[in-house]
Amino acid sequence: MSGWKQYLAGIIAALGAFCLGCCIGWSGPVEKEVRMGAAYKFAPTSMEWGWISSLMTLGGAASCIPVGILIGIFGRKITMLGLAPPFMVGWLLIIIAQKPYMLMIGRFIVGACGGAFCITAPMYNTEIAELSKRGVMGCFFQLLIVHGILYAFIVGAFAKVKLMNILCAIWPFVFFVLFIWMPESPVYLAQKGKNEKAGKALKFLRGMDADVTAETNQMASEGQKEKVKPMQALCRRNTLKSLTISMMLMLFQQATGINAILFYATGIFTAAGTGFTPSTSTIILGVVQVIATIISIALIDRIGRKILLLVSASLMFVATLLMAIYFQWLTLKDVGWLPVLAICVFIIGFSFGFGPVPWLLMAELFAEDAKPVAGAIAGTTNWVFAFCVTLAFPLIKDECGPAACFWIFAAVSFAAIVFVLFLVPETKGKTLNEIQGLIEGGKKD
Repeated sequence: MSGWKQYLAGIIAALGAFCLGCCIGWSGPVEKEVRMGAAYKFAPTSMEWGWISSLMTLGGAASCIPVGILIGIFGRKITMLGLAPPFMVGWLLIIIAQKPYMLMIGRFIVGACGGAFCITAPMYNTEIAELSKRGVMGCFFQLLIVHGILYAFIVGAFAKVKLMNILCAIWPFVFFVLFIWMPESPVYLAQKGKNEKAGKALKFLRGMDADVTAETNQMASEGQKEKVKPMQALCRRNTLKSLTISMMLMLFQQATGINAILFYATGIFTAAGTGFTPSTSTIILGVVQVIATIISIALIDRIGRKILLLVSASLMFVATLLMAIYFQWLTLKDVGWLPVLAICVFIIGFSFGFGPVPWLLMAELFAEDAKPVAGAIAGTTNWVFAFCVTLAFPLIKDECGPAACFWIFAAVSFAAIVFVLFLVPETKGKTLNEIQGLIEGGKKD
C-alpha cells in the first residue's frame, strides 16, 4: 500500500482522540460507584457530580484558542507532544482524589488536553494526507474518539473505578512514546520556510521512492505568500463565511444531544426499563458507534461530506422523535426495546456524519493562514455547547421530564437538515485552494 506511513502517522496523532474518548466515556460507568462513596473517601452531591461530569467540556472550551495560537508558533508536533504530560497529571489527580474538588480539577485538565487535540489532530492529519486520502485521515480523530469511549465502557463494566482510572491514564504516555517518532506537518514546515525539511517529511509520509517535488513546490509557494496577521486573516469574507458554517456544524453536533446521551447513557437506559443491565446497554452503544464510524470513513471520500451530513441529521431526527414519543406516552407500555433501538439509530446517524464530518470540515474550510485561529474558535464553540448541553440536560430532565429534552433534540436535528441542505458546501475531491474558491463563489455543490 503506497504511502502507508501517512496512515500510521495519522492514527498515532489521533491517539490523543482515544485519550479524549476515555474521558468522555468515564462518567457513565463510574457514576454509581463514585456517588455512593464506594470509589473514593467521599460521596459527591448531585451538584458536585454535575460539575465533575461537565467540567471536562469546560476544560475543552478553555484550551482551543490557546492551542490554536501555539500550533502556529511551535508547530503541530511539539504542541501535541506537550499535551501528554498535563494529560497524565489530570488523570493522576483523578486517581488520588481525596476531595470532590480534586476530581473537578482533574476532569478540567484532561478536558483541556483532550479539547486541544480536537484542533491539532484533524489539522495535522489533513496536512500530512494526500488529496485522495484527506477525507479518511481527517476522520481518524472521530474514529479514535469512539474507540476510546468503547474502551472506557468496557473497562468500566469489569473494573473498579481506581483500576479504570489507571487503565485510562496510561494512554497519554503511549501517545507520547509513539508520536515522538512521527514527522512535523510539512505544511507547517513550508510556512516557516523550512522547505528541505518539508520535503523530507513528505518523503517519509509518501514513501522514499515517491516523487514529492510538485507537492513540495506547491507548499513552498504557499509558504512564500505575503504573511498576514491572524486577525487580518480571520476578518476576510471567506474566513467569516467558513467560520459561520463550521460553528453552526459544531452547534448542531452538540445540541442534537450526543454528549447528553453518552454522559448519561446508563441513567437513560435504566429509566427506560429496557431489561438490559446498564453496563451492557452502554457497551452496545459503544460498539454501534464504532461500527457506524468505520462505515462513514469508508464512504466519506466516495459519496461526499454533504450527503453523509444529511443522512446523519435525518437519522438523528427520527431517533430523537421516537425517544420523545416514548417518554411522552409509552413508558407504561411493554415496549422497553424502543428506546434502545432509537438510541442505537441515533448513534448510527451521529457517527455517520455529524460525529466525524464537522472536525474534517474545520480542517478543510479555512485558508492555511487563518486555520489555526479560526479552527480554534470553531473548536471552542463545540466545547462551549457541549458544556451547556451536559449541564442543562439533567436539569431539564428533572424539571420537565426526559420527553421535553428529546423534543428539543428532535427540533435541533430538523434544523440541521435544513442548514446542511442549503448552506454547507461539498469539499470532496477538492484542494484547499479550490475550496476557498468554492466558498467565495457561494456555490454549494
